[in-house]
Amino acid sequence: MKKYFPYILILFSGGLFFIPLTGNVNLFDWDEVNFAEIAREMIVTGDWLKVQVNYSPFYEKPPLFFWLQAISMKVFGMNEFAARFPNAVVGILTLMVLYGIGSRLFNARFGSIWVMAFFGSILPHMYFKSGIIDPLFNLFIFLGIYFFLKHRWNKDSPEYPGSGKPQSVYFLSSGLFIGLALLTKGPVACLILALTFIIYWLSHRGRKLTTLFQFFFLTLIAFVVMFTWLGLETLHHGTSFIKEFLVYQIRLFTTHDAGHAGFPGFHVIVLLFGCFPASVFAIRGFYKINSANQVQVDFRKWMIILFFVVLALFSVVQSKIIHYSSLAYFPLTFIAAIVIRDIIDGNIMFTNLFRFGLISISSVIILLCCASPFIGRNIDLISPFFSNNIDALSSLEADVRWTGWEFLPGLIMLITLMLFFFYKAKKYLVTAFWLLFSGTAVMVFTGLIFFAGRAEMYTQNANVEFCKRLQGSDCYIKTSGFKSYIPYFYSKRLPQVNEKSDDIGWLTWEPVDKEVYIIAKSHLREYWAGVPTVEIISEKNGFLFVKRKRN
Repeated sequence: MKKYFPYILILFSGGLFFIPLTGNVNLFDWDEVNFAEIAREMIVTGDWLKVQVNYSPFYEKPPLFFWLQAISMKVFGMNEFAARFPNAVVGILTLMVLYGIGSRLFNARFGSIWVMAFFGSILPHMYFKSGIIDPLFNLFIFLGIYFFLKHRWNKDSPEYPGSGKPQSVYFLSSGLFIGLALLTKGPVACLILALTFIIYWLSHRGRKLTTLFQFFFLTLIAFVVMFTWLGLETLHHGTSFIKEFLVYQIRLFTTHDAGHAGFPGFHVIVLLFGCFPASVFAIRGFYKINSANQVQVDFRKWMIILFFVVLALFSVVQSKIIHYSSLAYFPLTFIAAIVIRDIIDGNIMFTNLFRFGLISISSVIILLCCASPFIGRNIDLISPFFSNNIDALSSLEADVRWTGWEFLPGLIMLITLMLFFFYKAKKYLVTAFWLLFSGTAVMVFTGLIFFAGRAEMYTQNANVEFCKRLQGSDCYIKTSGFKSYIPYFYSKRLPQVNEKSDDIGWLTWEPVDKEVYIIAKSHLREYWAGVPTVEIISEKNGFLFVKRKRN
């Protein structure tokens, strides 16, 4: 029983933090609503092979994560909780995997530190309460690499504590997880793995990683997994998915989606602040650190290469979205765990740079938490900064109730930091680090309670509530001037018979057989006010709601 106690503790802690209140905020546009709608349409149409949005083919992602969401919706209903529940489970499994690998490569204490660093960092914790693909994809990629390394170590390293299983088991497992990664998000999995393998190979002056036969066999396993779905999809719906999917992948790297552009150092900032406090300690881990054996040295090298591959790859990609670099959470928290272990053991000094990093980043968090309720109750203070943006000004008029207690996450962060330095001064380093990361986890949990819903009120709630009121209505709904998946999921849209149902020109000017509702942004008010076939029925928080009667 003692052997399984850490896993039971992870199960309890993950369940306590990742599952409660998961469905208390509407899904966020684009990705969360997009993916949930794909899962909903699978249930509505009964076609679980075809990935579609608005009952039209969606060529950007394979279906594995949507299958999990659809199964969850079958159990919990077509709602926010069901859309996010799969990632809560993935989160618990991820922490168990980290503990198991860390314990096997180092010891149980290191496994616990790695779990602590992952669980108690901001974005790694937060993403398990979301409805996006990346947590599942990242876990599969990480396991694919790990089992490939187990195959090598079991063969080449007498220091590796092998389990006695045949090497082929590890090789097959690696191919299986890489295939599942392909089935989750597509060929970006192959690109990340190929770059990681090539850089490692070059760093060892062309030392053989595997035989040519094994490489092709591994690739075959991965593609067999992928083609269990893609083959059936092609048989039923033709080759259009393969063609359009590849076109999308090329476009992703060469252009950016509207509203998703960013500067080249975007992901550096995201990882520094988003993976706090692990990021503060990880910086030191990129310098030389003594390890007990060659397997530990080798694994650390793979993790460092993986980190920089992810960082470089998604810095090159034109679309800059926070979760694109989320695979880096695995190597970053691993490297941070090594540094934390060595600080506790006295092998690395806790320098002023660590102190500066913790204080400066936590100060930003505390300031934001404390300033938000004040600004929220005095919104006129920031309105002048948006004087040229009609939509933003209108969204700031949202009726958001700020209680004044929203400073609590910041207070938790402040108390956490004070306790960390207090126990560190007393030389109780283990206690200090556990308080730092567990306190940050509590801060993130309470921060989501206080801020996620309020952020949603400013950004999209008016759109969501309008679409909810149209549930069950036999009508056409269309957005104008912006992209949104909210009308599909929150109006529970059914398949449309009329092929022109998404043609804004037809919906606006030609005779229609149903009522039409058009959702636009406030800056288009003058245009829609001048269209004689429609009437503006309301305007709220940056959204303009237009109606056209059946004629």
